Amino acid sequence: MGEGMKNPRENLLLSGIICIVFGAFFFFGGLISMGAIISVSGIILFIWGMTLRSDLSMTPAQIRDWTPSLETLEEAGKIMYRVDTTLDEPKRTSILCGVCAHLSWVDGPKPKAWSCQNCSQILWEEE
Repeated sequence: MGEGMKNPRENLLLSGIICIVFGAFFFFGGLISMGAIISVSGIILFIWGMTLRSDLSMTPAQIRDWTPSLETLEEAGKIMYRVDTTLDEPKRTSILCGVCAHLSWVDGPKPKAWSCQNCSQILWEEE
């Protein structure tokens, strides 16, 4: 694999599927030899991709230390905010106020209601 290539497993799997589909189109469209070559190449790419390990996993330290980018969110006719909750334990939720770009952290899932601790703007209230 090339030095700058990221996610080689996913790239090979996607390329293999695309080649198989295009090869089938060519094959059933009357270009039998071209379709067969592209389809066989797609099968080879797909098998090669299945033999590689995925590099998409994150370490627990990377998950724990992740923070969203601190930026103001553009107005869209209402108050904007961003909520991110980790899927893995320990569950933590980050809340980014779009008005002042203040980031708050809460242990556990998204709260039922929230107002920004910096600008006192009510971001949401669930009924």
